[in-house]
Amino acid sequence: MAVKMKTVVTYRMTARCPTHARTEIPVRDLTVVIDEPEERGGTNLGPTPTEAAMTALIGCTNVIGHKTAHRLGVDLGVVTIDADCKFDRRGVLLEEEIDVPFPAVTLTVTCDTAAGQDDLTRVGVETAKYCAIAKLFEAAGTDLRVNWVKAD
Repeated sequence: MAVKMKTVVTYRMTARCPTHARTEIPVRDLTVVIDEPEERGGTNLGPTPTEAAMTALIGCTNVIGHKTAHRLGVDLGVVTIDADCKFDRRGVLLEEEIDVPFPAVTLTVTCDTAAGQDDLTRVGVETAKYCAIAKLFEAAGTDLRVNWVKAD
């Protein structure tokens, strides 16, 4: 008998906050550290919260991109992802409330592969349907563009 996986799960985490700038979050058997650079009173042990949001977007694009490529029978080869992010810092500087802190993000997913550009475009279309973090950015009003390109 096959075990049916739950489609909706609940994440529960309790973070430890040893300083005003550092947050330590247990995840599985890991501890994720979110921190500020030293010049902002942190210890520079991890990315800032906003940097962590961007790294989550890049990581999700990689994971879901590979899953969709596999489903489509496309070998992505060696992948690199470049991010160009516009970040409105007025909110984190407490100057004013900002509705869309990341007004524009462009990811360029470059694949060194034998696959054709049409295949990479199909992977990109499918990835956009399923990447949870991309969905969060888009729902927040970010102009998110993800370009899947074949390496020269």
